[in-house]
Amino acid sequence: MILSDRDIRKALESGRIAIDPLPDLDAQLGSVSVDFRLGSTFMVFEHSRHSFIDPRKPQSIGEAMRTIEVADDEPFIMQPGDFALASTVECLTLPPDLLGRLEGRSSIARLGITVHSTAAVFEPGWYGTATMELSNLGRMAVALYPGMRICAFSFEEVSSPVSVPYREKRGNKYAGQMTPRASQLAGEGRDA
Repeated sequence: MILSDRDIRKALESGRIAIDPLPDLDAQLGSVSVDFRLGSTFMVFEHSRHSFIDPRKPQSIGEAMRTIEVADDEPFIMQPGDFALASTVECLTLPPDLLGRLEGRSSIARLGITVHSTAAVFEPGWYGTATMELSNLGRMAVALYPGMRICAFSFEEVSSPVSVPYREKRGNKYAGQMTPRASQLAGEGRDA
């Protein structure tokens, strides 16, 4: 069951869902979701310095990426075909009986910007900012500004609380992240 705006408000008031900083619900609360804002840190691949990424070699992923900090009043320009990792301003904490689902906002998608490739589900027990996989599918460059509403989270109840929340899972790779984090795929073994 997806939480309605009323249930989201109740969950925030009771502390069942924690969002820090607390969103302006008048502007950010939709019928079944809460808009999250774009942070100021971006990670981009330096394709001119590295010819490929080898998922079996963790250093290849980290070495191929560069972190960029953008001032609040400055744009991050997404050229056509560009890919970047970015995080939300808001930090989300989920209980063991709710999952979060990140979706792009229609207004951003209509500019050609996607905010996630496939990583839309945030498991029960998640804690941290959301890393988004931004892509410009359009033919024109698009300016993205820190603080703009970039994505929306909806929340779904699971059939029962999970036995091991994500942040307590042995080997979890992304819990507690506060800035975009590059892929940790290389730590998964030979089948990566």
